[in-house]
Amino acid sequence: MKLTLASRSQNYIKAYQADSIELAANRIYSNCLIAPERIIIDWTARDVASLVSADLAPVFELQPEVVIMGTGMKQRFPAATISAAFLARAIGFEVMDLGAACRTFNVLLSEDRRVVAALFVNNHKSGS
Repeated sequence: MKLTLASRSQNYIKAYQADSIELAANRIYSNCLIAPERIIIDWTARDVASLVSADLAPVFELQPEVVIMGTGMKQRFPAATISAAFLARAIGFEVMDLGAACRTFNVLLSEDRRVVAALFVNNHKSGS
C-alpha cells in the first residue's frame, strides 16, 4: 500500500508490502528498525514469537519515547517479558500489524516524536 510521501529529510515510510518497506531512498526486505534519522537493516530479531530481551538492545540504543512494532500482515503479540522491558524503561510500546505500524510511525514522526518502528516482514517468518 502506498502512503503519502513527506518532504522532510526524516525516514518517512513511503510504502509497505508484506515482504518489504519502502523509504524515499531505498526498499528494505528484512526485519528492521526505523528511527527519524537512522535505519538499522537486518535487525537480528527473527520473528515475533521468538523475540527475546536481548533483541531489544539496538531499539533501546536509539533512545525512543515510543516504539511501534509492526508484526507482519497480522497482529501478533510478543511475550509479556518484551512489554515489561519497555515498561521498565518508561518507553511507550504498541503492537500492530505492519500497515497500522507504518501509518502510526509516520504520524508520530510528523509530530516530531522520538519514535522507533520495529518492523517484521514476511520473508523473515514474522508469523503472517
